[in-house]
Amino acid sequence: MKRQIARIRVEPAARIQELPTQFFAKLSAKAAARVAEGYDVINLGQGNPDQPTPQPIVDRLKAAADNPLYHKYPPFSGYRFLKEAVAKRYEEDYGVKLDPDTEVAILFGGKTGLVEISQCLLNPGDVCLVPDPGYPDYWSGVALAGARMVFMPLAESNGFLPDYGALKPEDLNRAKLMFINYPNNPTGAVADAAFYAETVEFAARHGIVVASDFAYGAIGFDGKRPVSFLETPGAKEVGVEFYTLSKSYNMAGWRVGFALGNADVIRLINLIQDHYYCSLFGAIQEAAAYALTGPQDSVRELSAMYERRRDTLFRALDRIGWKASKPGGSFFCWLPVPAGHSSESFADLVFEQADVVLAPGVGFGRSGEGYVRLGLLADEARLEEAAARIGRLGLFG
Repeated sequence: MKRQIARIRVEPAARIQELPTQFFAKLSAKAAARVAEGYDVINLGQGNPDQPTPQPIVDRLKAAADNPLYHKYPPFSGYRFLKEAVAKRYEEDYGVKLDPDTEVAILFGGKTGLVEISQCLLNPGDVCLVPDPGYPDYWSGVALAGARMVFMPLAESNGFLPDYGALKPEDLNRAKLMFINYPNNPTGAVADAAFYAETVEFAARHGIVVASDFAYGAIGFDGKRPVSFLETPGAKEVGVEFYTLSKSYNMAGWRVGFALGNADVIRLINLIQDHYYCSLFGAIQEAAAYALTGPQDSVRELSAMYERRRDTLFRALDRIGWKASKPGGSFFCWLPVPAGHSSESFADLVFEQADVVLAPGVGFGRSGEGYVRLGLLADEARLEEAAARIGRLGLFG
């Protein structure tokens, strides 16, 4: 007779219980369920690029996969040729010189580094300054480190830039890390050189490490190139920048990102990754290096495509009476909800009655209330259709 084995009780660690709800996973599941029921859903609520990776990059991966060298474990911190490639791109695009050996870390996508840096720098009780609204995965790393977040409200009246003068001295005394993100997710705002100069001075004065999330750095509109934090004199003395190929080259699924800048921080990120990973598949690293050093026409064309989509959408929004400010970069639009609605009630109504998915602003922080985020991640005809469907609800004007 087979003996019955009692099922053990699995107790999650406290750090797991402290993690915030994965906002985008919930949004994705909700949309997928609706599609499975046969509805024609226009999903503009996520940040997943809708275009394929340029074919020459794919072809380089295919050829590189035949190299038996890449069938072995790669170097723990990645191949030097990929670090040289991103250093070359930064020098050409931003005039920033990076030492591939000490100022570049290869990441499993930018998101990984944004979570890891909190674990590298924060102890329980330390403070991390976080933009509000902001990318929710900043919160995840802080929670895993057992640290405390202090939110920096981003108000439209201030161009969605943080007001460092509004922060409390007692919070600044405990702050060890701060996140900034321009072009901004979710607001689409951009930052200029003066803001970054202020940020470097502020960080140096208070001994705070800056983590600049530059995921949308290649996507700028109206003839303006987004500014890199690392272009600022003194930036490498106070922080790092996170860069990814996901948006610039439509390589979201390839999971290639970088941390760039302060050598001490880069060393710590490489150290923690030595315990987690053994770097990326070598063929992906070769294809990524080709993307960074090869022709950049596809990057410029991609930014132009998002600008056309933005302009098409805003013409359609104007027709239905939905007034909002155009984003200066990224592929997101930050739109005020109509009177009488919260961000969630409006997003739910649009989803249930128009089959359009928008991300409620409160999912990005308390200061996101009153807005929804819309991604320019469908073609122009679908964006016009989404606006028309929402317009038929009669909520504007």
